[in-house]
Amino acid sequence: MEIVIDIDDPIPLFAQLIEQIKHAVAKEHLKPGDALPSIRQLANDLALNSKTVAKAYRLLERDSIIQTKGYRGTFIHPEAKKNSAVDMAAWVEEKITHTIAVCRDAGVTDSEIRIAFANVMNKRNV
Repeated sequence: MEIVIDIDDPIPLFAQLIEQIKHAVAKEHLKPGDALPSIRQLANDLALNSKTVAKAYRLLERDSIIQTKGYRGTFIHPEAKKNSAVDMAAWVEEKITHTIAVCRDAGVTDSEIRIAFANVMNKRNV
């Protein structure tokens, strides 16, 4: 599997990496149990900051596309193909859209919604 990152693309680098891995899983270029390079190795290969690759891996693991097995490495999750069809960004957008609609129906202004959203996002315990 070849990963190509375009630094001029407006899509964040970590998101490009996530999408390419999900695409490779969906097309069965990567199969359950296949090993992935370490964070350091992939960052080196793609000339990326290791924190960028770590963020992508963390989100892929959250979505059960990959699984980390300690010092043994990182592998494609057994349910990766099914899970790669789930678009968390779309799900979040749907939830936020619904919440905004409820607030607007109650007469809340867009400014009040933005302030409340920023306040909630800035809380450490949320």
